[in-house]
Amino acid sequence: MYQPKLEKDIRCPLEYGLDLFGGKWKSRIICVLAEQKVLRYSILRREMTNITDAVLASALKELIADGIIQRRQYNEIPLRVEYSLTQKGLSVVPILRGICRWAGAYHKNTGTATLPQCKKCDYGEKTE
Repeated sequence: MYQPKLEKDIRCPLEYGLDLFGGKWKSRIICVLAEQKVLRYSILRREMTNITDAVLASALKELIADGIIQRRQYNEIPLRVEYSLTQKGLSVVPILRGICRWAGAYHKNTGTATLPQCKKCDYGEKTE
């Protein structure tokens, strides 16, 4: 895994939050797990669409290290691994849904490939 040469210089809670769940994939992973509760890796990858194994594995490792996702491994053959949100991860979901509602008021979605979990956000509602 990539190791940065310099430590991150996070100076305020907003920067911490954006670092934790910002980016293209982390927020999607959180939303998929919020919708599905517990998922195995292969099902999570299928739900994500257009993500490579390397990117998904890296994002999951970061989210686990940050305490957002928990990984549960069962010692069975074949090996079974499940991912779910921690309490800290669940506390992020309302924030992400709020961002989605706000963005939906200003962003016109012209694509037809809306993710199923996005429908939970009611992003079509107008904000005041």
